[in-house]
Amino acid sequence: MRRNKVAHMPYMIWLARAVLMVSTLFSFATAAWAEEGHKVDIQTIQFKSELIGQVLPYNALLPIGYAESNERYPVLYLLHGLFGRYDDWVTRTNLAEYAAHYDVIIVTPEGNDSWYTDSAGVPTDKYESYFVRELISDVDARFRTIKDRRGRGVAGLSMGGYGALKYGLKYPDLFAFAGSVSGALDPAMRTDDHPGFAWDILRPSIKAVFGPRSSQTRKANDLHQIARSLSASQIASLPYLYFDCGLEDGFLATNRELADILLAQKIPHQYRQLPGGHNWAYWDQQVREVLRLYAQLMTSNVPGRQ
Repeated sequence: MRRNKVAHMPYMIWLARAVLMVSTLFSFATAAWAEEGHKVDIQTIQFKSELIGQVLPYNALLPIGYAESNERYPVLYLLHGLFGRYDDWVTRTNLAEYAAHYDVIIVTPEGNDSWYTDSAGVPTDKYESYFVRELISDVDARFRTIKDRRGRGVAGLSMGGYGALKYGLKYPDLFAFAGSVSGALDPAMRTDDHPGFAWDILRPSIKAVFGPRSSQTRKANDLHQIARSLSASQIASLPYLYFDCGLEDGFLATNRELADILLAQKIPHQYRQLPGGHNWAYWDQQVREVLRLYAQLMTSNVPGRQ
């Protein structure tokens, strides 16, 4: 795979980088620009997880022309936030409209309030294991996907941004891209005496999933510890890491902190700070950018794609 080496940018010059990136938005071709009246096919799958013991639905957005071709497509998994649902990306953003411009299968799974983690408190809530052991296998079996890391990415908002970056750091053999929008990136470090944005709202779910301060679950799912533990060879195998946060977002400090750690560890990544808050207007804007970045990466990862 040809790696995209993107250096960390100082916080005060994010605008220059943003302008440069936007200038390339229309400079590369995508193979399936939407024709008037054509829409992506949105399918809802009721998947029974054996690990969790319940039905966990997911939406699959199939690209225009999927039914008429024999082509295999890259997949982008989009994770919802805390208190969200699997269909939020479809019902609360213009994702279907944006997806119509790309030859990519988009999957939006149900994560409940799991932090996309195997729970320390509820033995059956194995959401991380469900994702990497069951969901990917079901999607690959059900749809014509590219069934390896070069054609697979994961991204998410808020809680989902944490889950996506965690999966990218922990499972580089599964993903070529990991992205976060407005990520709540430090839940495993937050304890009762840890002040911060919306702590009273986040506290119950964090305590339920990650357990007490000394729990192994906290240690195993702390993005800072994961990043600091990586060897040079492990860093070389990581996916393309992207994350952004709004300048009016209460999670801005946690995003800056992770960016500093990745920089110190010499882990290639792209971090951006943009005008906006922790809301659907910002997420609708940025999911469009995530799709663009992922599609651009696929042109270099997958032979024959344009």
